[in-house]
Amino acid sequence: MSLKKRLTSLLPGIFLFGFTIGTGSVTAMAKAGADYGMALLWTVFLSCAITFLLIDQFGKFTLVTGETAIHAFRKHIHPAVGIFFILALTAHVCGSVIGVMGIIADISAEWSKTLIPGGIPSIYFALFFVVLVFLLFLDGRTKFFETVLAVVVAIMSICFLINFLAFTPPLTDILKGLVPGVPETPPGENTFLVIASMVGTTVFSGLFILRTTLVKEANWTMDDFKTQRKDALFSGFMMFLVSASIMAAASGTLHKQGVGLTNVSEMVVLLEPLAGPLAVAIFAIGIIAAGVSSQFPNVTLLPWMLDDYHNRKPDMKRKDYRFMVLLISALGLIVPIFNAKPIAIMIISQAFGALVLPVTVFCFIYIGNKRTLMGEHKHSLALNIVLLLIFSFALLMSYMSYQGLFSVIQSL
Repeated sequence: MSLKKRLTSLLPGIFLFGFTIGTGSVTAMAKAGADYGMALLWTVFLSCAITFLLIDQFGKFTLVTGETAIHAFRKHIHPAVGIFFILALTAHVCGSVIGVMGIIADISAEWSKTLIPGGIPSIYFALFFVVLVFLLFLDGRTKFFETVLAVVVAIMSICFLINFLAFTPPLTDILKGLVPGVPETPPGENTFLVIASMVGTTVFSGLFILRTTLVKEANWTMDDFKTQRKDALFSGFMMFLVSASIMAAASGTLHKQGVGLTNVSEMVVLLEPLAGPLAVAIFAIGIIAAGVSSQFPNVTLLPWMLDDYHNRKPDMKRKDYRFMVLLISALGLIVPIFNAKPIAIMIISQAFGALVLPVTVFCFIYIGNKRTLMGEHKHSLALNIVLLLIFSFALLMSYMSYQGLFSVIQSL
């Protein structure tokens, strides 16, 4: 296979990787690294392993049936289930858009202070990136989105891997972090909410539902099963590598100095005396690229889900879709205008995603065991056991999300 064809075969996985490693993931991983060192690395590994499995199985479902997820839920379970996912994931994405753009604008404004006296107000950066993403959306082609995203994701990955090499924590800390456990909670923090947000930003229901659309758009069949699995594996591996790199950068600098993190833009200020302006620039570019890479899928998820629900070919050039995307994109101006706290919004948004996960897994178990739908590819006993374990894990994460969100609400 030529290099061009190999890269093309990985575009759906790159798209999902870019969706996952947004500023929500950067926020969760950086906060975990600053507050707990590498102690929660096991959460990253487990989340990425589960994500790979579900991406792979949802992709296989579409290869076998030719159906996308929400349409299948509507057709084989009940239309209300499809509507539930559209409403729940749209609410999650709206919170994510608010937080993502707030963090990009904050980081850009803080970084500009190192280049220009007084810096540039965050509202101007927010306007720039909101307009940029919307203009790119107007092209309307999935392949165009995937290609642009591949370039942005490459920039982001290189930046965070450079940071990892510069601030690599001791190997013993990395190995200890792979052993499951809940570390001692720092004063004023909520470990359960941080863990839930890390899981929520990685094991995100929208990824698996979108996976079925991307597989169908790629015109893959069961003959492409190996290609689909390699693509899913690439996506899961890169999620772990980059997430671990972000955590390690925060662990090797902020945690080492005993400095916690309440706002990601603080890393620009805190890193400079520890690592120098070049490292700060690389980190800032990485976060901006991560934010832009996640905004593409964020703003397009609702139109894709609607086309999925109605079982029609995705058409991003519809006027009503463009209006929806414009409204969702405009939410990115809320944090700069009202001076809200983006990191709190992001963590709550990602933790909310964990609440939707058990329903997603349960529905997939149901449709995957319908012999009339799956035929000889019906879920095996071993796969059902694994999926039930994931369902139990998802319930636990939902409980932790509930506990964490309840404590946040009480503190307001």
